Amino acid sequence: MATFFATFIVFTLVVLGMALGVLLMGRTIKGSCGGLNAIGDADKCLVCQKEIDPNSPLRERVECPRARKMMARAAAERADA
Repeated sequence: MATFFATFIVFTLVVLGMALGVLLMGRTIKGSCGGLNAIGDADKCLVCQKEIDPNSPLRERVECPRARKMMARAAAERADA
């Protein structure tokens, strides 16, 4: 039980430290540009309106294996046609 309380106190101090850092720096918390937009079909980031890289490696990492197989099959059919 002592380990639980020690861990709880450490995590609480870390969270409070991060919160104080954000408050004292005067910056707002914001998401990364491109993030989930990179896996969608969007041309521009919804946050900053910058162009999204269509060859982002994030697309390959997030897509499900079934979707990858379907895309490969469709590409092969287009190449054969």
